[in-house]
Amino acid sequence: MTASTTRQTAGREAEAYALRHLQQHGLHLITQNWSCKRGELDLVMLDGDTVVFVEVRYRRHAGWGGALESVDVRKQAKLTLAAQWFLQNESQWAHSPCRFDVVAINGDPGAGPALNWLQNAFDS
Repeated sequence: MTASTTRQTAGREAEAYALRHLQQHGLHLITQNWSCKRGELDLVMLDGDTVVFVEVRYRRHAGWGGALESVDVRKQAKLTLAAQWFLQNESQWAHSPCRFDVVAINGDPGAGPALNWLQNAFDS
């Protein structure tokens, strides 16, 4: 297994972990890994009538900064563009309130990683 494959597997596991956590808190999945030419949305969920664009970030080690810190201004701009594209292409959600959340997961998945769900993490 290559390092890239290992990272992809860890990323998928982190996303599944985040999805379960959000569903346990009453959010409903609209779509997962939605892609367009502007980028990818990890999870698009519904919280009541609010469309929630969720960026899932996983870091095994905080040597290069933690998962939450990795959602910088450039990443936020990419997510905003992808979300706008989503709303244009999925018209049933176009008039819904929206927000951007980040689920930051730090640590070893085998040891029960620490999950930090930051609601309304940034404005578009």
